[in-house]
Amino acid sequence: MKGQNDMSLSDRQEGRTPEKILCEVIHLCADCDACRDMMGEDCAFFIELYRLNDQKRESGIPISEKQLRYLAELCTFCGLCPCPQVPMDVMEAKSLYVDKEGMALATRLLSDVPFMARLCGTFPRLSQALQSNRFTGAVLRKAVRIHSDRNLPVFPKDDFFRWAAKHGLDRPQDGNNRVAYFAGCTAGYLFPAIARSVVEILQHHGATVYVPPQQCCGMPYLVEGDRKRTLGLARANMDGLLGTLRDGYELVYSCPTCGYFLKNLLKDRAYYSGMYQQSVDARDGEIKVPAPEKGKNQFWTLRKSAYRNILKDDGYFSSINPMERIELSDHLQDFGLFLRRLQANGQLDTDYSRVSGPMVYFAPCHLREQKIGRPYLDLLKMIPGLDIQEIGNDYDCCGMGGVFGFKEHFHQKSLDLGRALMEKIRAQNPRAIVTDCMSCRLQFNHCLPYPVFHPVEVLARAYKGTVEEG
Repeated sequence: MKGQNDMSLSDRQEGRTPEKILCEVIHLCADCDACRDMMGEDCAFFIELYRLNDQKRESGIPISEKQLRYLAELCTFCGLCPCPQVPMDVMEAKSLYVDKEGMALATRLLSDVPFMARLCGTFPRLSQALQSNRFTGAVLRKAVRIHSDRNLPVFPKDDFFRWAAKHGLDRPQDGNNRVAYFAGCTAGYLFPAIARSVVEILQHHGATVYVPPQQCCGMPYLVEGDRKRTLGLARANMDGLLGTLRDGYELVYSCPTCGYFLKNLLKDRAYYSGMYQQSVDARDGEIKVPAPEKGKNQFWTLRKSAYRNILKDDGYFSSINPMERIELSDHLQDFGLFLRRLQANGQLDTDYSRVSGPMVYFAPCHLREQKIGRPYLDLLKMIPGLDIQEIGNDYDCCGMGGVFGFKEHFHQKSLDLGRALMEKIRAQNPRAIVTDCMSCRLQFNHCLPYPVFHPVEVLARAYKGTVEEG
């Protein structure tokens, strides 16, 4: 459904080239300079941004279009920027590049996990060839621009969605405590044990589980600059999930990147829309902004004359109905928070079997940026025998950046960015690593010798009485 701001978005884009947008970002960040220290070792984008700015300032050599194009490629939208407009502007620049140049086939293949899962499932020899270091594997890797040192994940023969269909979970069910689960691509196709664990935990607590029709959340296409695909996926998932919500289901997800996209990014600037301002009875001359820190249904009231050109719904997702973006954000829940709510209401089964530790827990970037704390950590600490400690600080990153670590040009950078975190984990020498993010899992599997679990896998095994390594 189209929103009311299509024209303003078009007007905002008119005359803006990707090069101009990136130069504005460089000027903004160099003028502030805060991220030189905050992000100078943790983000490939800022390392290159400050290098280019210093080069221009010290030698007078202008930044070339090729250098700007490369700079844009280094942003993985980790979400750690203190200024959220910076990555959104970079995504705008990437989209304009793709509008002009198109998207390389290799990039499309790497971004499309469902397609790759179907392809490798249909042609298992293709998957085997990609894993091989022999001539055929090397040629295939070169064709899709995957670094030769990267081990690709193996796509299971039966993905989660096939398993869910076999068990009748793809059809709405009558019953109490109805919960709809948005699995995402990584749990859906790469690590289906995660998604099955979510279902098992829900059913253990008496929930009626439904796996509604769903597509990729859209994040991989956003970071690659494919605006049309990003918006199409966002609309399709939003329509489906809101329909499920209105049928009486609660909505949960287990992937922090899906949650960050659907709850945070999709809602970006929606509160400034005319539709929302009308819904909260904002008077002429004022803009109401939600102020949850003041309490429920509380607002900051600002003068429209001072902020009308700044606070408006003219961002990347402004063509999508702002009230529906807000509604989805308000009702989609991280599964860890869902379990914490059960705990608060005295409904969580805490009769766990013993699990031996020690383990370390890493909170990934897209979880930290949702500002919801560490929902699983306290639950995991309740498991008898499990000594689990959080590792990493607010700027530590595994370096993987979705699928960017697979790319020829980003592979070494991903290892460099994640090196500090890897050293901290090695120093702990844990029995296993626990993290919500499966992109982090891929990087940990590449760099470290320890098995890696999603928190729900540990919880599900604690209910069963065993933890399987893998």
